[in-house]
Formats: sequence, C-alpha cells, structure tokens
Amino acid sequence: MPKEKYDPPDPRRCYTIMSAEEAASGKKSYWAELEISGRVRSLSSSLWTLSHLTALHINDNNLSRIPPDIAKLPHLAYLNLSSNKLRSLPVELGNMVSLRELLLNNNLLRVLPYELGRLFQLQTLGLKGNPLSPDILNLYQEPDGTRKLLNYMLDNLAVHPEQLPQRPWIALKERDQTTPTAVFTVMCYNVLCDKYATRQLYAYCPSWALNWEYRKKGIMEEITSCDADIISLQEVETEQYYAMFLDTLKQRGYDGYFCPKSRAKLVSEQERKHVDGCAVFFKTDKFTLVQKHTVEFNQVALANSEGSEVMLNRVMTKDNIGVAVLLEVNKDLFSEGCGFRTPPPPRLKCVFSGGKPPQERQLILVANAHMHWDPEYSDVKLVQTMMFLSELKSIAERASGDPSSIPIVLCADLNSLPDSGVVEYLSNGGVAETHKDFKELRYSDCLTNFSCNGKNGASDGSVTHSFQLKSAYDGSQMPYTNYTYDFKGVIDYIFFSRTHMSVLGLLGPLDSQWLSDNSVTGCPHPHVPSDHFSLLAQLELHRPPPHPLNPLNGLHLPAHR
Repeated sequence: MPKEKYDPPDPRRCYTIMSAEEAASGKKSYWAELEISGRVRSLSSSLWTLSHLTALHINDNNLSRIPPDIAKLPHLAYLNLSSNKLRSLPVELGNMVSLRELLLNNNLLRVLPYELGRLFQLQTLGLKGNPLSPDILNLYQEPDGTRKLLNYMLDNLAVHPEQLPQRPWIALKERDQTTPTAVFTVMCYNVLCDKYATRQLYAYCPSWALNWEYRKKGIMEEITSCDADIISLQEVETEQYYAMFLDTLKQRGYDGYFCPKSRAKLVSEQERKHVDGCAVFFKTDKFTLVQKHTVEFNQVALANSEGSEVMLNRVMTKDNIGVAVLLEVNKDLFSEGCGFRTPPPPRLKCVFSGGKPPQERQLILVANAHMHWDPEYSDVKLVQTMMFLSELKSIAERASGDPSSIPIVLCADLNSLPDSGVVEYLSNGGVAETHKDFKELRYSDCLTNFSCNGKNGASDGSVTHSFQLKSAYDGSQMPYTNYTYDFKGVIDYIFFSRTHMSVLGLLGPLDSQWLSDNSVTGCPHPHVPSDHFSLLAQLELHRPPPHPLNPLNGLHLPAHR
C-alpha cells in the first residue's frame, strides 16, 4: 500500500506553558503529543481517554506491562516504549493500524504477538536490546527487515475459522398479483482480478489470502450461492473467464459473454491472458441470446472528439469498456404460475405469472461496464457513462422497431459515489454541461453527440438521455460496496428501467459489527475474497402495453404501481 508522508516527532521537544493572561483571554490549547517520564511503574486509566493523541513517549520508565486499553488511542502514529521492563505486549497493539513508528528497544521481550503483522503502515520498528529468538532477530536484521518481519507475522497469524455472517435479505414489496409479470434476480460483482491483488495495494491482507488460487474459491462460492439469473462481473481476467468462470457457470446452466479492456489488442498473447474486462452471464432456461455488443470507450471518444483536446487527451487514453447482451425472455415462462407472495432470499428463480404467452417476443438489454478508477478524473467517468448510454440507445433502436419495449438493466462499477455527476446523470436523465465534475474543461462541443436530442437537436445547456433509470439500492440499504482501509463507500450499482420494472428485494450489507469485532480494517480478507461486496436485486418485469407510442424506454410511459 502506498505510504503517506510521515514526519516523526522532533526529538528536541519544546514545551510552552500558557500564561495566566492567555488562559484568561480564552486562548485554546491543542496538543497531540504526550510524554510521561519519571521511572513510572503503572499508567493511569485516564490516559486512554486521550484518543486525539498522535504521539506518545513513555520510554525510560519501569513499566512491566502495557494494558490492552492502549488500543483506545487509534490515532497514534508514534509510540515509544523503549527502555522499560516489558516482558510481553498486548495483542490489541495489532489493531493500532495508524502506527508508523513503534519503538520497543531495550526491554525484556522474548516473543512478539503475531498480531503486530497487522501494522501494515509501520515504517520503523525498534527491537534492539531484547532477548528475542534467533529466527525473529535474523529476519529483522535482513535488508528491509521490518517489512519482512511484519509480513511473516501477518501470514502466520491464526485466522478464526468462523464464517461470515449471512447478509440479510431486504424485502421491499410484494409482487404484482393482478397482471402478468416476470421475476428474476441480477447480481453485480467486481471480483478483483489477480493482477491488482498485490501487497502494495492491500498490505493489510495476508499474502496467502491474496493468492488467486485461494480467492477464486470464495468468489465462485459467492456467485453460486446467490444463484442469480443474470450475473454481471467486472475485473475478470481473460484467462480466468475461459478457464474458470465460463466453464463453472456453464455446468450450472449459464451462458456468457466477455470482452477484455482495449489494451488487449496491443499486448503480447501471454500478456493478453491477464488483461481484465467485463462479463455477463445468464441462465439459458430463462433467456436466449439475441445479440452481443462491446463498447470501447476510447474508440467512441475518438469518433466523437469534434477536435476537443480534453476528449482526446483525457478520455481517449483510458481503455475502459462496457458490454451488452440483448436477451429474449423465454416465452414459455410467461405461462408458469407462481404461488409465493413475499420475495424469497437469495436462491431465487425467474418465473412469470399469469396470462398467456405474448404474441411478440419480450427483449431485455443487459449492460455491464467498469469506469475509470482515478478520483481526479471525474470528468472522464461522466463522459464514459454518457458514451455508454448513447451506444445502448443505438443498440436498442436497431434491435426493435419499437425500442420502448426493451427494458434495460445496467450493472456497473462506476467508481463514482452517489452524489457524483455520474449517478445524477443516470438517475435524473441528464446533467448540466457546466456540472462541477467536468472540471470546467471544454467538453461542450462534443457532448451534444451523446445527448438525447442528438447533435442537431435543441440544447438547453444540459446533456440528457432517454432511459428512465432507477437504482435498485438507495443510500440507506448499502453503506458501502467497496471496503478498503483507505476508502469505504458505494461505487457499484444496479440500475433498471423504472417504466418497465420494479425492485422486490435486495441483498443487504455485511454486518458492520462483525467487521469491527474481527478487526477487519479492509478487504480482501481471509473471509472476504474481493475488495468489493456483491449486489443482488430481485426485479419484477411488467408486460409492456400492446401499442406504446413512447420514445425510447418509455420516456413518458406511466410507471407501473
């Protein structure tokens, strides 16, 4: 994991006593460092209430133990325990992951708790003058010995065998019993491809738990236990798509479509195996493949640059892609009855209720994308999303003389928070050309190509789309979909056409108390194989009216109750 700049405390510490006049005038004091000295034998419990401390100097005392309560100082970056009489350390010290410098020199330590391996941000570890075992000392004295020792301890730290608590199923509404509807489940999951699962990025995770051979079992267990009718995956490596994902899921009744990122065309055959991309799987007894499409955002940017330098220099240089499959809902499913009234969790089946099979086939467009990752490129993410929806509109228009009859399910790792321009654009049908996420860069000349009215349409200063989309999850149901030490937030989404569908239920979040109790500072983790949590939504598809007279995806079609 990249190290943030750390400046150790100045050893020439100066102390200033506030004068009576300053105190009387209401001057506030702030101190983040504390030094305790004087041959102290025990520490007051009030010390652990000073949770704001970033540096604690308690060296050169007569301390024989450090209580576990020291972990109540979570912001400590510097802790000096040198020259005491410590014979052991509390395992809770391993929870103090903000530590950059831990000095334990000249004590009586013979062993170290393996929990110290969790201190993944530690840059300096002082162990000199302790009667430690030769194995520990030899490793510590090697070049980059601190990091090697911590990695060894983390990799050998016992992991409690308990399994993850079951994520709750959130039932939102009962299915419509008055009209023929179809109910199916959709999964969206960024599986974290092997190439990105490095100790540099995820230093808090044991190396064996980052290994693909270990993680892939948990990933497939997550996918198969959800048993979704439609599965959208991001960060799938090319080789693993064919060797594992497609092979395993075909045995379970799925077919799939995959495309790697655009760079796959530019690298050697060996390197191509490790280029990641997006995949969509669907159950063949529920859906039949009609068309499959790949959208390469760099190619769309090039074709629509209109001479825009930022389009060429910022958007075209990113090789993100999206895929889409046009599926036909199998007709015979419309005639199957259904007795349940409450959506069941997660092993859900796609069934249609009531009525006779429709005379015309029912299509559904399933799209999956992975947008650029860098927070500094909010403009690129927004433009990529606009390009993707513009291409989806073209696919729908070409596929049907009545494109409003084609509902859309859009799954994506948008790398964008719920308050971003990307989510505003998808949810509200458009954003202003002056939106802050464009960073005041000159995109306006080419954005009209992606707007609902097209290049020659009237512009009101905004970029719009004609899909009426709604997110399956709202802000309260899933506090985070990406969970790392540095970032915890919602960046993965399932959107659907609200004029055609409604959401009956969702898979809820992992219990936050379990994460806290097990000191999970970030994922991946031995029990969590990716840095993302999967999304699972149960959607209800309504039959379209016989003769709709609406624009694409029913822009003016009344929503079903």
